[in-house]
Amino acid sequence: MSNLAGVQSSNIEDSRVLFRVEEHIAYVSLNRPDKHNGLDYLLFRELIATAKKIRKNKAVRAVILSGEGDSFCAGLDFKSVSKTPSMVPKLFLKLPWTSMNAFQQVAYTWKRLPVPVISAIHGNCFGGGLQIALGTDFRVIHPEAKLSIMEIKWGLIPDMSATATLSTLTRYDIAEELTMTGKVFSGQEAFSYGLATRVTEHPMREAKALAKLISEKSPDAIAASKYLYRKTWNAGPRLSLLWERLIQMRLLGRKNQRIAMSNGLAGKDKEPKPFEDRSLF
Repeated sequence: MSNLAGVQSSNIEDSRVLFRVEEHIAYVSLNRPDKHNGLDYLLFRELIATAKKIRKNKAVRAVILSGEGDSFCAGLDFKSVSKTPSMVPKLFLKLPWTSMNAFQQVAYTWKRLPVPVISAIHGNCFGGGLQIALGTDFRVIHPEAKLSIMEIKWGLIPDMSATATLSTLTRYDIAEELTMTGKVFSGQEAFSYGLATRVTEHPMREAKALAKLISEKSPDAIAASKYLYRKTWNAGPRLSLLWERLIQMRLLGRKNQRIAMSNGLAGKDKEPKPFEDRSLF
């Protein structure tokens, strides 16, 4: 088993991203609290690099994404952009062999990870920060958090994968209204729009409880579930039913599936067998 199943961290004082793994749960925290975790070039790069590190670690079974200080993420740090004009073209241009540029990757990379990602959101969650949160699988939000698709304020559109994530979470007219007005809305309103999984006074506590519950299940079945819905959500019944059969065939008879069956048949009085590290996806 990977040594990251225990505890490993990169909490270097000047790191833009804090990262550690405890009991199969990866904790990722944006670390520019004095800037409300505003996105600068280094933060973009460190978030993408952290997601790649998690993908390679088969022992990780869930991820919690949060922000240090008073906010989750206040969006793009425009002062940083003005000081480094090359930042935007560097992040915006896409390499020919990739499907996303860095602006899109920093948000959508969480959707593509083989493990579920839970964002614990408090304070400000604006612009790019909200698009990163929309790229996670679950959003646990404080009721008084402030959220906004804020790009219209700068004469821009959301271009960090919001079009790929909003379409699975909310109605067309709500997405248009929030994009065209830049309205600041609360965590409670986010729930009514379909953008929050749950609203709570203690987002991190709830995120940890959900991550723990998920991490106790077969990591192969969890990875397969995420992959299944990503492939089928708006695919129509013919293709969806095909993917169901194909993915189930990959699960049947694998070590973790046999452990799950054994645990299910053993009853509550017996100590469950531990699962092996993820082998699928």
